[in-house]
Amino acid sequence: MSTQYVTFRIADALYGLEVLRIEETLGHHPRTPVPLAPQGIAGLVNLRGQVVMTVDLRPRLGLEQLAGDAESMMIVVETHGESVSLLVDEVGEVLTLEADAFETPPDTLDPRVRELITGAFKLESGLLLTLDVDRALAAV
Repeated sequence: MSTQYVTFRIADALYGLEVLRIEETLGHHPRTPVPLAPQGIAGLVNLRGQVVMTVDLRPRLGLEQLAGDAESMMIVVETHGESVSLLVDEVGEVLTLEADAFETPPDTLDPRVRELITGAFKLESGLLLTLDVDRALAAV
């Protein structure tokens, strides 16, 4: 059995999300800051009249938070009945991967990253880490 994943980069790592979890991918949109928001909340964006919270996953992954004016891309996902936008450096391609190639996350991953990853696929170009979006957003 195979599953399709949308790939994206945050810093030097390649991540994937199941296509079925994604509403859309978008280029840079201006964000409205949220005063006193917890770390990781990058602001709000207006997507065709719908106000959507934007989350920077970098702090959860042990990375520096993006600058407010950073030209990032967005992946809009549905979680708990609401749309949430994830900031990523770059959206890649859609890959169809076989379930029997799915492996547990490597022990060498930073523990902060490892707890957000459901597994990994070894690709010719490197490692694809599958993100547990619900767990990643739970602490935001």
